[in-house]
Amino acid sequence: MTSDMIRDRKDQHLDVVLAGGGRHARDAGFDAIRFVHEALPDLDHTAIDLGTAFLGRALRAPLLISSMTGGPARAETINAHLAEAAQALGIALAVGSQRAALESGAGGGLNQSLRDRAPAVPILANIGAAQLTRGFGVDEARRIIDMIGADALIVHLNPLQEACQPEGDRDWRGVGAALEALVRNLGAPVIVKETGAGLSASTARRLVAMGVTGLDVAGAGGANWGLIEGERAVDSGDKAHALAFADWGIPTARAIAEVRMACPDALIIGSGGVRDGVDAARAIRLGADLVGQAAGVLRAATVSTEAVISHFEIVIRQLRTACFCTGSKNLGALRQAPLQPV
Repeated sequence: MTSDMIRDRKDQHLDVVLAGGGRHARDAGFDAIRFVHEALPDLDHTAIDLGTAFLGRALRAPLLISSMTGGPARAETINAHLAEAAQALGIALAVGSQRAALESGAGGGLNQSLRDRAPAVPILANIGAAQLTRGFGVDEARRIIDMIGADALIVHLNPLQEACQPEGDRDWRGVGAALEALVRNLGAPVIVKETGAGLSASTARRLVAMGVTGLDVAGAGGANWGLIEGERAVDSGDKAHALAFADWGIPTARAIAEVRMACPDALIIGSGGVRDGVDAARAIRLGADLVGQAAGVLRAATVSTEAVISHFEIVIRQLRTACFCTGSKNLGALRQAPLQPV
């Protein structure tokens, strides 16, 4: 597949998401998580500490702008807005797949300008796991990390998307072994994430045993990449195939809780259908160290840096109020906040 074809496909993905398509038929499961309200918090709302550390850098809030992408013209604008907002807010940033940029040298804003715009926050490079058996190895991984001055590499797992994509990579034999070799030889942190169908406890344990730095559960409840591929497909058979997987996957809330139980010491990122700061609080209470959001901020990212900042300022305010109304002075206390019985 040519780099132009990859970029066209990513532009189509963006169009589907911006039009409101490709939403998962299941919800992320956060509505079942209810905090016990503290009517007498002995706290100053403004003094609640939402800070944390990630990849050796301080964050002012436990948030990650999750991977999103698009064709080169829009991607450059989106990436610039996201990087500037991440720097202003003191939150982490993950870029979309850098495969096309690596193969063609096309920018899309995926160059040193990204680090220049966000010098103080963690930036995560990104490549798909399927590429690890298709000529992408340690040298290529180091190149995409250097390309944007990243602190770590995300390797994304997207078997459902690849199976539903008309031109998808469906032969995954050897991907696990290739991933383990990359983790052990790269010399940089590797975070493995799903892309909207969730990580199971057994897969999480397998990844931790490989030595990965962190896990992004990216559960069901937000964008469904099988459906997104179905919506951009031309063939009716491809569309019908994808539609059967409208409710496929592990809901995000369940995935966070089960992965935390299975991997008590792991760094866990909770993403997939996170709507607001209350969902972020729920994710942290269930066991997430950081909370990621992508589709929820995509429209703002196409508008301006200020729109992205405004979006996340509301999320942060909501998260702070959830701490306030559970009597939690910081994230550690929030992780112990009592929940209502189901």
